Amino acid sequence: MHYLLELYSPKPAWLALDAAARQAYFDTVGAGMAALSGMGAEALAMGALDGGKLHGAPQQFYAVWRLPDEAALDALLVGIAATGWHDYFDTVNAAGQAVDFPTHLGQLAGV
Repeated sequence: MHYLLELYSPKPAWLALDAAARQAYFDTVGAGMAALSGMGAEALAMGALDGGKLHGAPQQFYAVWRLPDEAALDALLVGIAATGWHDYFDTVNAAGQAVDFPTHLGQLAGV
């Protein structure tokens, strides 16, 4: 399995849109997600970040995606970009293949 964690905050371009323009954009995003779901992209969690937590991220929102393989992950990243998402939201992506805890400790030990 692969995972994508997105952290994002609205840009001035998003803040300048009225409610109708935002809804029209969401409709476009929703239509594109149907194809990605067919590839196995699964949104696990999304929401507003609690910036008051220890070592909290500066972004306002997050999304966590699970994908069956790297090809689906790459398709999701391309699909998100194709919607114009990055015109409206300043985004940081963290993506990679999932491993278990001992394997991850080995990854950390190897750097």
